[in-house]
Amino acid sequence: MSHLFSAPGGSELMVRRETASQTAGPYVHIGLAPKAAGFDIFENNFGSVLVDAQTKGERIRIEGRVFDGIGTVLKDVLIEIWQANAEGKYAHPADRQPGKSLDPHFRGWGRSCTDFDTGIYTFDTIKPGAAEGRNGRTMAPHINAWIVARGINIGLSTRIYFSDEAAANAKDPVINLIEWEARRKTLVAERTDRRSDDGAAVYRFDIRLQGEGETVFFDV
Repeated sequence: MSHLFSAPGGSELMVRRETASQTAGPYVHIGLAPKAAGFDIFENNFGSVLVDAQTKGERIRIEGRVFDGIGTVLKDVLIEIWQANAEGKYAHPADRQPGKSLDPHFRGWGRSCTDFDTGIYTFDTIKPGAAEGRNGRTMAPHINAWIVARGINIGLSTRIYFSDEAAANAKDPVINLIEWEARRKTLVAERTDRRSDDGAAVYRFDIRLQGEGETVFFDV
């Protein structure tokens, strides 16, 4: 979009062209998660651990990698998640579901950077409960995710569902908007047979930005 400005004296107009767009990076870590880049400058760092010893619910770890269109693992990616607690309630004033309470020991929001060497990201959290969506329809347990990296002009939004919630997934109003079964699978984290160091179940969720097996992203 071009913008018009008055010239000195107000007698003429000058046209200022829009500057070229810029992507997020290459300093994603430094700007949004400086501690991950070795800069301990914030009093409170937003991390990837959403729980403490008193948090209610099943402890889980979500881990994975982010791939570009040709299958290269990206190592400068930031991922944010937000989710309901074990009862299916969000820590937000707009969540007015009756009969559900907040958990003061659960933050519900986390930020993780991919490891510079392996490209792996992790979140230590709990499996969310089923929450009520639009029109009162129950949504399957899921986690909302937002991805930003170099080469991305606008952050990408997606959801993380769980492979061991097949019955709930089959009724989820959002998943059922996706026509092809293969595309639906890109939103499902696979439960592995591994456990984290503190005994949490480990789910694998890889994100593919383009190409074969591209993750479903939502316009939100």
